[in-house]
Amino acid sequence: MSLTSCHVHFTPSSDKVIHLSGSLLKSLQLSGKKTVHLKLGKESITASLKQIKRPGHHLYLSAGVRNTIRVPKSGSVSLLQANENDIKLGPLIGVLTDTSARSTAAPFGSRTGFIRQLLRTGESKAYFFAFTPRDINWQRQTVYGYFLNGQNGWHRRTVPLPDVVYNRLSSRRAETSSSIISLRERFVRHKIPFFNWSFFDKSDVYQMLDQDLEALQHLPESINNPKPEKIKEMLTKHQFLYYKPSAGSLGIGIYRLTYHPKQGYFARYRRNGSNVLLRFTRFQSLMRMLQGRHGSGLNRYVCQQGIRLVEIDGCPLDFRFHMHKNGENKWVPVGIGAKKAGRGSVTTHVKNGGSLLTPEQALSRTFGDRAEDVLEKAKRVSVKLCEAIERNFPHMLGELGLDIGIDKDGEIWMFEANSKPGRSIFTHPALRAQGRDSYMHIVDHCMYLSRFKGSEE
Repeated sequence: MSLTSCHVHFTPSSDKVIHLSGSLLKSLQLSGKKTVHLKLGKESITASLKQIKRPGHHLYLSAGVRNTIRVPKSGSVSLLQANENDIKLGPLIGVLTDTSARSTAAPFGSRTGFIRQLLRTGESKAYFFAFTPRDINWQRQTVYGYFLNGQNGWHRRTVPLPDVVYNRLSSRRAETSSSIISLRERFVRHKIPFFNWSFFDKSDVYQMLDQDLEALQHLPESINNPKPEKIKEMLTKHQFLYYKPSAGSLGIGIYRLTYHPKQGYFARYRRNGSNVLLRFTRFQSLMRMLQGRHGSGLNRYVCQQGIRLVEIDGCPLDFRFHMHKNGENKWVPVGIGAKKAGRGSVTTHVKNGGSLLTPEQALSRTFGDRAEDVLEKAKRVSVKLCEAIERNFPHMLGELGLDIGIDKDGEIWMFEANSKPGRSIFTHPALRAQGRDSYMHIVDHCMYLSRFKGSEE
């Protein structure tokens, strides 16, 4: 297989004919051929082949060819040559998303900026587009997708089913619906790579890694839906723990529970934008408060061992490792942000009073000369943890957000893994370049999954 970059142009002719510049014809070793078999996604056509005089790699598609295989637009793209007479145009990569708050200028609501930047990053290598579940026509095997136009706005085109789907559906509830489950399975039946499959619940990750010895050494003790006696036992054993909703996010609903033999039990949490600290002389009183606030919702809570994290100014730190598969299908840490908890806060979330630092800033203040070694160790562990999650997860992954803690001995702990991580760490001025790298890694991994790889010419 060989991979060649070219620039696609359109001509108004209704004939099924393709014109190639001399250098592109030579690069594809098509000199002397009269026809070529051209594919886009699942569509294909056999067309006449003609040469034109023009320097560089240029491909001219007649309207007859373009409309048959539904080529969405002109511009830079790749050609994959499977054999001497089979050429695949593309790849065609779809970003699956949805929103209830859509407009013409922002068809994906608050996620429009992210989608726009991703499509802009990939448009010189592939046909990148976004779509919603409603845009798929399974009978015709087409998608009515959103493409960027030259003015950074949107236009819509009908294209074949894509070569790869990057899943950015944002609703946990929608992802568990029968329609979305069916949608995912249909892509698999069509042999179309589909990543990332779904959101993780916190309990999913702990159960997945429960028998993975390499991962277990970096996981705090975690119990899904613990009975009150188990919570009390863990508090006696670890002195403090985190009690949090299995499907939660942004630190909502999290409690830090602490036990002091001489002082009793303490619960710290966030309520109405403020930090709350309550003291109980008896464990039963603590549980009554939790049950009064959440009732049967406690069945969906996880209890996790507290770790004595490194601190700055008495405030604990944790780290978000934004991990990607690269163009060689290897896990790499692309973005790393350090989060310092606000005073009295249960979590390090910025919305709860936390602040964002670079990992170098944070670790130099906590480990001094050892900072670089500790960071390199954390990177190695984060790769091992992603590999462990991938080993134990039945579906395709390409991106993970790991919430990592480092204790005062420099040991590495993973508190959570997110299959659709947010991008808040990239708002830090020193981490914006890592944000751009993140987009490029998504593009490169899509290229890998589409099999548009080989010796590029």
